[in-house]
Amino acid sequence: MARVVLSLILVAACGAPKQVTMPREVPTPTVQVGSCARPGVDGVMGTSPRLDRADRDLDGDGTPESIVVDRAMCTAEGNCYWNVFKAPPVGSAGECARYAGTFAGAALEPLAQKGDDNMSDVRGYWNLHGGRLLLQSYRFVRGGYQLTDALLCRRAADDKLDCTDSDR
Repeated sequence: MARVVLSLILVAACGAPKQVTMPREVPTPTVQVGSCARPGVDGVMGTSPRLDRADRDLDGDGTPESIVVDRAMCTAEGNCYWNVFKAPPVGSAGECARYAGTFAGAALEPLAQKGDDNMSDVRGYWNLHGGRLLLQSYRFVRGGYQLTDALLCRRAADDKLDCTDSDR
């Protein structure tokens, strides 16, 4: 009898099993960074894409870089994968657009800092559940954008962001 009571106490003390959170699968681009590519076809794209564009001049040369998203791959929280393509230099016959990488986020923010080729750093805002955000910073290095920093943040009552790294 004492064994049964002890077993019941141990089971009750353990509580409900913890819910397991599975990592999300990150989609693979159709081409490698730096390769010739076609905006709207290459990058992170689904089988039946719904295309949208957010072209921006990221290097200050007066010509916008192509930024293309497949809305069919966006999450319920509005997070998407934004494919970036660097146009060939003006007057370079036979050159192609180059795939420069993919930004992950519901919103993108060009930053004042610059990487190689005078390309602006970009911050992506990835919506998590419960008012939390993952801020991901990208820098153009050696022909493509690389993830350089990530901060976990939450929206405070005064609408400011409280982040885990407060030195920035």
